[in-house]
Amino acid sequence: MQRRHFIAGATALAMPSIARAEARRVLKFIPQSDVTVVDPIWTTAYNTRNHAFMVFDTLFGMDSLYRFQPQMLDGYTTEADGKLWRLTLRSGMRFHDGSPVLARDCVASIRRWAARDALGATLMAATAELSAPDDRVIQFRLTKPFPLLPMALGKTSTPMCAMMPERLALTDPFQQITEMVGSGPFRFKADERVSGARGVYERFADYRPRAGGSLGWTDGPKVAQFDRVEWVVIPDDGTAAAALQSGEVDWWELPPADLVPALKRNGKIRVEIKDPTGVIGFLRFNCLLPPFDNPAIRRALVGAVDQADYMTAIAGADPANWRTGVGIFCPGTAMASDAGMAALIGKRDLKAVAGAIKAAGYSNEKVALMVATDTNYRKAMGDVGAAMLREAGMNLEYQAVDWGTILRRRENRGPLDKGGWSAVFTTLSGLDMSNPAGHSYRGTGEKAWFGWPTAPALETLRNAWLDATDEATRSKLGADIQRQWFVDVPHIPIGQWFQPVAYRDDLEGMVDGFPIFWNVKRKG
Repeated sequence: MQRRHFIAGATALAMPSIARAEARRVLKFIPQSDVTVVDPIWTTAYNTRNHAFMVFDTLFGMDSLYRFQPQMLDGYTTEADGKLWRLTLRSGMRFHDGSPVLARDCVASIRRWAARDALGATLMAATAELSAPDDRVIQFRLTKPFPLLPMALGKTSTPMCAMMPERLALTDPFQQITEMVGSGPFRFKADERVSGARGVYERFADYRPRAGGSLGWTDGPKVAQFDRVEWVVIPDDGTAAAALQSGEVDWWELPPADLVPALKRNGKIRVEIKDPTGVIGFLRFNCLLPPFDNPAIRRALVGAVDQADYMTAIAGADPANWRTGVGIFCPGTAMASDAGMAALIGKRDLKAVAGAIKAAGYSNEKVALMVATDTNYRKAMGDVGAAMLREAGMNLEYQAVDWGTILRRRENRGPLDKGGWSAVFTTLSGLDMSNPAGHSYRGTGEKAWFGWPTAPALETLRNAWLDATDEATRSKLGADIQRQWFVDVPHIPIGQWFQPVAYRDDLEGMVDGFPIFWNVKRKG
């Protein structure tokens, strides 16, 4: 495909056709991939989460110190030894359809979110009554104290607790909504969306930013400085780099390591790491189907993982850009430890692993590995992992698909001949893997995250961590969780890397974290 043809025909980026004054009011962004699912409750995909924070608001926001502050709220009170919470909405907020934001909308939104989120489910299990006593008050009557309530309602991990009108929030949480009506700073322009090529957002004129608060992550006033934000999907990295260098786009979410030096030499592009917690990759198993329904096979495969192989393929040879020896919690956080890590950090012996897998009961069942080939780091993980699985003696079928297809297929619990799958590589931010509250194991059995491991001991330990009242107890439980993890092995961590973003140097106001589009503006 010729670059000029792609840009003119598929993405309409030609700058000469746009007046200079108009261009200053339009931000063009290259996302990691197309947003194939727009419902933030239905999927845990980060690009859907990033889209959702533009369209929807949350009751609490997270500041730069990872504390949770009122966002849609004037404030809140607690009574009865922490078993009664009253959250008071800010006045004057409206949804994109013009209707006022009412407490009953928020109650319905919380219920829909909690049906799909493990921390939300834990909160609701401790809730005797969730109600809206009046139009501005959301009330929780709890059976026991739940001090993590602001974290639950304001977390940035997926799924985030998006506030939407009651008429949409009453939709079955296992059925996608397609009408995007939130109360966030941007409106989604469904009429301008081009699947696989473009998503469009326009400033919501009636949005009322929170007064005060620090600017960091999702906290503070959300001021839309651009009239229009366009997400331009450019699958080819070389084409994306050329578009950024020429000024045809403003911001690239995931530039690959091999193109970063050229971008830095441009002189008008800044390349920075905006998320200090990095990205943690892992191999996720489908625990419902052979061979990975057998935990002994999953345990044996831990010995085949060389995290340095994955990190070099993803982030280059410089070890300053990545870490190995990564367990199930983000390195450098309170829960990180070496507990139970011997099988992961010991000497690699693939012949011995192949023997252990066979001894565990592997009988040459096909392993359908889904690999997203439209994103550089996902393909790198898949290529290294495919070689590892073959060397470990597994009957591998490499299934090259796009990320959007994986997001749909990974919800399929059927057999391989009905579109099912055996394993997939994916990622979470280090922040999302910093503690058990939002961690990726999220439940057990059919209530678990995709892969559906049956791990009741892990869930028991997680609930004990949520109930703990002191850091020493939480630290001990964190180590116990990691030890148990390497018994159940829902997935295997493959390392941590620090992903830079690249953007034109005439932008300012970009905060740390995932791509956040409020407060970003052009200089001058």
